[in-house]
Amino acid sequence: MVVAPTHHADAIAVLAASAIDAMPPGPFAVAGFSLGGYVALEVCRQAHRRIAGIALLDTGARADSKAARQNRQGMVAALGSGSASFAQVAADFASRVVHASHAQDRRLLERLADMARSVGREGFARQQTAAMNRPDSRDVLRTLRCPALVLCGREDQVPPPALSEEMAALLAGDAALVIVPDCGHMSTLEQPAAVAEAVGHWLQRVDAQAACATGAAP
Repeated sequence: MVVAPTHHADAIAVLAASAIDAMPPGPFAVAGFSLGGYVALEVCRQAHRRIAGIALLDTGARADSKAARQNRQGMVAALGSGSASFAQVAADFASRVVHASHAQDRRLLERLADMARSVGREGFARQQTAAMNRPDSRDVLRTLRCPALVLCGREDQVPPPALSEEMAALLAGDAALVIVPDCGHMSTLEQPAAVAEAVGHWLQRVDAQAACATGAAP
């Protein structure tokens, strides 16, 4: 498994090219959460013939709305001007991405804070810049004919479930849509068991299709 960072460049195309360069030769499956989903879609655009499967978690295929772009610009500007500390921006962001039932989960919130610190102030700014300038990737979804998983928290407000439903409808191949209850945007932390189960089923479908393609027993 290759884990590609999403905070080393401020352009989705550059992040995707770096991820592709890290992959071994031949077909591969790609999965992405949130910003990683934008990168995963761009990976599919750049390496279309090599994609054996795609999983898109709590993400969307559309370009940023005007309001979302302004929000990102505001966070980046606040960091650049010093009007808000990185800790303040990260804490405010965390409060908006978890389900109300997890808002007092100290362990989860500490994990989010650790993640923010690992990305850092400059890395966070690069991530927001990459996200706000990303292209619309709905055209990419229409070309994919591979095992696909689209998953999101039922109460996700960053990209709402309607955008996951849209992606699943646009995928031309074997697509599964999973809406996780009692879950906001951070599905992998809020409901890890449900996410792991869905991803496991998706990987089984990817393996089965690969076995059929090679004539081997699944």
